[in-house]
This record gives sequence, C-alpha cells and structure tokens, in this order.
Amino acid sequence: MSEKLERLGRLLKEVFGDRIGDPVLALGELTVVVPSAHYADVMRRLRDEPVFRFEQLMDLSGIDYSEYTGYQGPRYAAVSQLLSLAHNWRLRVRVFAPDDDFPVVASVMDIWSSANWYEREAFDLFGIHFEGHVDLRRILTDYGFVGHPFRKDFPISGYVEMRYDPEQKRVIYQPVTIEPREVTPRIVREDSYGKGGSRG
Repeated sequence: MSEKLERLGRLLKEVFGDRIGDPVLALGELTVVVPSAHYADVMRRLRDEPVFRFEQLMDLSGIDYSEYTGYQGPRYAAVSQLLSLAHNWRLRVRVFAPDDDFPVVASVMDIWSSANWYEREAFDLFGIHFEGHVDLRRILTDYGFVGHPFRKDFPISGYVEMRYDPEQKRVIYQPVTIEPREVTPRIVREDSYGKGGSRG
C-alpha cells in the first residue's frame, strides 16, 4: 500500500508543483498541505483530474493547533479526507486559515455536496468560516450559543447557560451559575492523606 501512496505523492507534486506542500506519508496515510490561496482550485482538480479522481469527500473537520506541542504556525485548519473509488486510494488534505482572529477558508461544498454539514460543524465548533458556503449556520449547538466549544481556550463551563423561566414562559439565557469545584483527588491534593492517623 505504501508503494501506491508514494506513487500518488509523486503524481501530486508533478501536477500541482509548488501549489501544494510536500506530501507526507506516515502511518499508512498520505497528507498534503494546500495553501489557502490555492485550496479551492486544488480540491476541484483532485476531483476532476483523471489521474486522481477523488469522487468522495469522506470527512472534513476543524482543528485548533494552539496547544499543539512545539507547533509554530497558523492556529486553525480544515482537514479533509478524500477517497478515490476509481484508483482505490485515500488522501488527507489540510488547509490552514491565514488569520487566527477570523479564520476563513474556501468552501468545497460546490465540489462535494457532502461538505455542507461538515463545514457547518467546523464553523459551529471551531469558528472557521467557509467562504462561499450557502447556508453557514450552527448545526450542533443552539442558535444563541456564545463561542465555539472546540476551541482550546473555550471555558469548560461555557459563557452562558440556558434555562426555562416559568414566569416569562420562555427559554432565557443567563450568565453561567455553575460554582467552580475542586476536582483533584484528595490523595493528590493532600500530602498526608492515607498516611496513618485516625480516619473519620
């Protein structure tokens, strides 16, 4: 299988040249990074070029690299898993959003319709905007949800909570009322825990 993927890696460089990064083969999977400026064009050609024929987008997800050990570079990426039934090979394509404050990459929904919900999920959970998506709105969280819960800096308790108010007879949002609590076990917190003495 690695020989087949090595051939795919060579083909990718022959066809796209410096429009893509060097393909990386690791753990039986081939990954290529595509700069955001070339992303839409490269993805369309990966589907349409007879030498590739990636007919299916199997998955697309967001990634937040802000706490990735030793990593220096853009914070957000969208990662696609492509499948060619004609050639029986797979490819992982990674595109980084150039702006960490407002991450934007091109939508591939007009290339593979399956990207629709995947891109909505990446927008909802990571805040990555997919330029050209016709219906980019939240898909898993509530429409009034504040923030993007898969970002590494998103607080565990969130920013707001939702509850039904019987007096107003409707759902309302309010600041989080969860009290912080100690979750570290006593055996870790207390040096003397379990070391003799009376137990009460």
